[in-house]
Amino acid sequence: MPIIPRLDRVMADSKMSVNELSQRIDISPVNISRMRRGHIKAVRFSTMERICEVLQCQPGDLFEYVSPEPGTDEAVELDAIINRPIEEPARKPIGAVSRTPVNVAN
Repeated sequence: MPIIPRLDRVMADSKMSVNELSQRIDISPVNISRMRRGHIKAVRFSTMERICEVLQCQPGDLFEYVSPEPGTDEAVELDAIINRPIEEPARKPIGAVSRTPVNVAN
């Protein structure tokens, strides 16, 4: 997993327990524990904002990016995403007229 949660480190630096943080930001202790272990798929900005406000930290303090080892499945998948061709959306030529009928109400 290239993104490593560091919430536990920030909480330890602030000497704050899971229960105290959960009460102060109004999130269940279970969800905070899931964040600490990296068992989440997404975090709302509003949640990160409250965590950062209470723990006096920056969003970058909560997560760390670690590049995958070359040759691993994660590295191959990441390389495929980075190097895939970008498809330009089809565009109408300038001055093109739409053939879609328009209903005009009287």
